[in-house]
Amino acid sequence: MTFRLIPSIEQLRQRDGIQALEHEFGRNAVVDALREEAAAMRDRLAAGDAPPDVADAIARRLPDRLRASAPSLERVVNATGVIIHTNLGRAPLSQAAVDRVSRLATGYTNLEYDLGRGGRGRRDVHAEQLLCRLTGAAAAVVVNNNAAATLLALAALASGREVVISRGELVEIGGGFRVPEVMAQSGAVLREVGTTNRTRAADYAAAVSDRTAAILRVHPSNFRITGFTERPALAELVELGRRFKIPVIEDLGSGYVRGTSNAGPAALRDEPDIRTSIAHGADVVMFSGDKLLGGPQAGILAGGEAPLSAIRRHPLMRALRADKMTYAALEATLEAHATGRADAEIPVARMIALSLDAIDARARAIADAVKPVAQIDIIDGFSTIGGGSAPGATLPTRLLALRHPAAACDALAAALRARRPSVIGRIQDDRLVLDLRTVDAADDQLIVDALTGVSSPK
Repeated sequence: MTFRLIPSIEQLRQRDGIQALEHEFGRNAVVDALREEAAAMRDRLAAGDAPPDVADAIARRLPDRLRASAPSLERVVNATGVIIHTNLGRAPLSQAAVDRVSRLATGYTNLEYDLGRGGRGRRDVHAEQLLCRLTGAAAAVVVNNNAAATLLALAALASGREVVISRGELVEIGGGFRVPEVMAQSGAVLREVGTTNRTRAADYAAAVSDRTAAILRVHPSNFRITGFTERPALAELVELGRRFKIPVIEDLGSGYVRGTSNAGPAALRDEPDIRTSIAHGADVVMFSGDKLLGGPQAGILAGGEAPLSAIRRHPLMRALRADKMTYAALEATLEAHATGRADAEIPVARMIALSLDAIDARARAIADAVKPVAQIDIIDGFSTIGGGSAPGATLPTRLLALRHPAAACDALAAALRARRPSVIGRIQDDRLVLDLRTVDAADDQLIVDALTGVSSPK
């Protein structure tokens, strides 16, 4: 019978290369994959589709089957020109943050241990001093992302009561999540005021009643409304909150901390910063750790002692708290900001500050290196901040524009994605382009290797 043409699993395990696969994936995984390939081969043989060498055919297919079930999260090279790319993991960490995580993650820490007293401590004190120093807030606490921060703030300060918010700020964010639906899970009742494009301080004032718990202001980070628009300044809402003795909560999202010694990059000129919101009197400000702050995924709440104390005590705090690796990376990131080293150390800040001349020089070096095997033009283009930060803002850049005589741009893009590590570009004007603004200079050789090694799709 045809199945006897297939060697046994133990015989297959002795073939060249199989032992190396066992070292990489483990014996059990390899044995299971061999059984699956052997079963598939029996079906082929029964259908009369017999390869010349059955054992060789099984061995050749084995790596792909094993990798299909291997851990799916892997490193990629982001050549899209989108700096805070939500689909590609947002902000890459600084080397200092990676080193801090490595040092603390491989051993025990004082995550919830008071070294002075020699007893149980609190994890929510970590990063607080740095956050207060950086933002000017009296208190701060860290949770696992900014949606969680907003949920927690509303649950702690407004559950069962009304929160006044402008209709123009009820947005949908990535993945189909709608901010009003997330907020509603807190138990707070949203009281919408104004219109999509115009809301005045008087609209907020008219909505305040004995059922009102807070005023909420949300930075429209994913879009921009132009034309006939109006939105009250934070200072106006703070004055209103003081008059009615209700807290003002602001969701800034992007986590932008403007440097004290300069106005910041032109692309971020209109981006609200945390320090200013705290200075203008917001009771609680929420923002992300992995956007413009350039750190790990985290949600940060900063503001007054009283509201932050209520937030710390809420039962949801335990469900949403951050772990030791988040604190380690966040503190290293905050130190870079607090000491004025952010532009040099934090990748997001470096990418934003990267000069056009520097990008052009790298692009020309890559184009020259692959000239014998790839057709590349260097053209003008624009990078974007991304990640729900600075909507509409662009940065001038230089792009590697790829051409191939036998391959369409989508096929070229797929071929680069198939590399390891994958190289992710973008299609623009029916051409595949690579933007080096979002590629670490140390990875330029990976781009050269990928362009040199990519073959014409069949």
